[in-house]
Amino acid sequence: MDILKLIGRQKELLTDDIRQQESSINEIVNSSSFLVIGAAGSIGQAVSKEIFKRNPKSLHVLDISENNLVELVRQLRSTTGYIDGEFKSFVMDCGSEEYSALMRGDVKYDYVLNLSALKHVRSEKDPYSLMRMIRVNILNTVRTIDIAKQTNVSKYFCVSTDKAANPVNMMGASKRIMEMFLAREGGNIDISTARFANVAFSDGSLLHGFKNRLMLRQPISAPNDVKRYFVTPKESGELCLLSTLLGQNNETFFPKLSEELKLTKFSDIAVRFLEANGYDPIQCESEVEAREKVEELLPQNRWPVYFFKSDTTGEKDFEEFYTDEEKIDWDRFRALGVIKNSHKFDPHLLANFENRVNDWIASGDYDRPSIIELFNTTVANFNHSDTGKFLDNRM
Repeated sequence: MDILKLIGRQKELLTDDIRQQESSINEIVNSSSFLVIGAAGSIGQAVSKEIFKRNPKSLHVLDISENNLVELVRQLRSTTGYIDGEFKSFVMDCGSEEYSALMRGDVKYDYVLNLSALKHVRSEKDPYSLMRMIRVNILNTVRTIDIAKQTNVSKYFCVSTDKAANPVNMMGASKRIMEMFLAREGGNIDISTARFANVAFSDGSLLHGFKNRLMLRQPISAPNDVKRYFVTPKESGELCLLSTLLGQNNETFFPKLSEELKLTKFSDIAVRFLEANGYDPIQCESEVEAREKVEELLPQNRWPVYFFKSDTTGEKDFEEFYTDEEKIDWDRFRALGVIKNSHKFDPHLLANFENRVNDWIASGDYDRPSIIELFNTTVANFNHSDTGKFLDNRM
């Protein structure tokens, strides 16, 4: 499957930048030890592959998903094979005591890359999922930075999202708050991050769902009025690697908008995906009609699709990678911009955020309106878009 064609592009974004920096990248990787947190996710797998194939001194990969971590190991062994340095995988939560023990063990890491995240807008529908989002996206980040400082890690990288720029949903706002904490901690350890677009066909994404619907012989549904920027899994790994190795303290890397990075409708990708797999998409008027026509259409190499207008909570009309207040270096890379000024933060607001969240955790009393109110207090100009409808109510 040619992902580039499906997302409406002709060539990869970062080929020239990687080629120009290849010698420096390889030299750093060859002489360094790496820990990748959240390595079994789509971006984690991609950046682990980029590090592994450059023969690091050591690479340790860590994730709570045992099955996906096993698959990552199988992929590495089946492609690059083996490295001269040490490679190990660990099944654990970076918020656990086991993680603390690992970090204080015999191996000293030069680079810690945190790719763990709750990334779905659908996770804001209830207070329990929201508290899990806060724990994963914010509290675990602060904790792993603190441990990295204590164990003399040279550089800490944590992935952000384009949705952190002028956020309209709780997921994007959680990453914006995370960026504030990164800026706060940047005075004690070198930290860089990256914002980028949707990773095409990443685990759990709508496009990944297209593959599952095909395998399970089920109709495909998608919004026909939502346009997004997409990067390939490989590009996501390259972007994270460049930011980790070449980013200066408190810098954020993001892909420049260009003819190579175009806004694309989910419904258009659905059509290309089905046609690439030998099927004619047949548009239906409802989810019910799409489900009912599966058995009739599939033997004719036709596939039922349902395209609709988006009306769910947290959907942004357009995507952006930076705000007007941020200072951008446009010249360092061909395909990447770099946000130079550290993200503004108010230490009193961050302390208030931590205290409120810790009180909720201690009491076990989680309330969605209170959590949203705290986000509004912490993130300036947070324009939360809440329609009362959520993606769990979509096919």
